[in-house]
Amino acid sequence: MGYGVIQIKNNKMQLLTMGAIELHKIESHFLRLQKIFERTQYLINEYQPDEFAIEAPFMGKNAQSMLKLGRAQGISMAAALEKNIPVSEYAPKKIKQSITGRGMASKEQVAGMLASLLKLKALPKHLDATDGLAVAVCHYFQLGKPQSEKTYSGWKSYIKENPGKTKG
Repeated sequence: MGYGVIQIKNNKMQLLTMGAIELHKIESHFLRLQKIFERTQYLINEYQPDEFAIEAPFMGKNAQSMLKLGRAQGISMAAALEKNIPVSEYAPKKIKQSITGRGMASKEQVAGMLASLLKLKALPKHLDATDGLAVAVCHYFQLGKPQSEKTYSGWKSYIKENPGKTKG
């Protein structure tokens, strides 16, 4: 699971950090979720972001994979919402389109464009890191433009906008 943190100064992007949360060695799905939550909390405490953006779930063929992905995304959003950080989500095609101009771009094309935009000297070993960074850059590109993407300022707004996704 990748992440990226950027800072905007004078309308210019600066990379603060990017990386991937290594989960493949953790066998328990619940312990993986705990690791995601803890790492997200650490990044929030370390960098004090004003906003939080995440890739929206996409429809896959494997229902179990979809469920696990949704849980991972939810636990990340929970860490941000717990700190009252507004959450935005973007579809994978929107992210790729925003970065490369093509919604069907490969991970390598996205990584290459990010390297160019942020003047990165080297790409990370795992492209999950640039995937996470792409979401942050996409969010920056969408600022100030009318958004069709969902944005939540806390649990109350999420529940209000998503009544069928919660049980009360």
